[in-house]
Amino acid sequence: MPRAGLSPAVVVRTAADLADEAGWEALTLAEVATRLGVRQPSLYKHIASLADLRRGVSLLAVTELGDLLIAAVAGRSGADALQHLAFAYRDYAHQHPGRYSASVIAPTAGDDEHARRADAVLRALAAVLRGYGLADDSPGEPTPGGDEASTGAAPAGTPGTDALHAIRALRALLHGFVALEASGGFGLPLDLDESYRRMVAGFDAALRRQPDEPGSRAPVTAR
Repeated sequence: MPRAGLSPAVVVRTAADLADEAGWEALTLAEVATRLGVRQPSLYKHIASLADLRRGVSLLAVTELGDLLIAAVAGRSGADALQHLAFAYRDYAHQHPGRYSASVIAPTAGDDEHARRADAVLRALAAVLRGYGLADDSPGEPTPGGDEASTGAAPAGTPGTDALHAIRALRALLHGFVALEASGGFGLPLDLDESYRRMVAGFDAALRRQPDEPGSRAPVTAR
């Protein structure tokens, strides 16, 4: 019989906590079983495999991050929204390093649930970019797969091409900084908070002076 109180959600959350403590790559079924006080075969009553467990942690992480970012930008716009999103993103990476590593893994082809949950992060980034004149468009068109959104038909409000280019740039900017920070890539005794703030301010400035040329939105005024 399954251990009382044990469930797929409990197993996944335990795995997520272990990933935060030991690192995403160090996550194993044996360690999860030890933490839960059960034999490893007992886990198979709740998860199918290590890959299934890792997928569960990714789902949890991307859901948490999406909810956090949406809350961070609620009621804000322009530079204010961008700053709050950026620091919420970095705070999550600091507080949950294992979960964060799981959150940036792209959904596998056909995994609609994972893609749907990952869309929350996309929506938060798109909400910020709308404040810079990068409006949603092309409702009903197929959305890109992998790192931007789910596959298949997109609902109304799907970010258009210009917004998706900007989303990619913003994700690369934020992830690049937190990944270098996590790996000890910044060795100089210089305030990292200030470096991050200046980086985000520079992206804000770049968005506000977008050129009016084919494929681009009209110049944007500060908001």
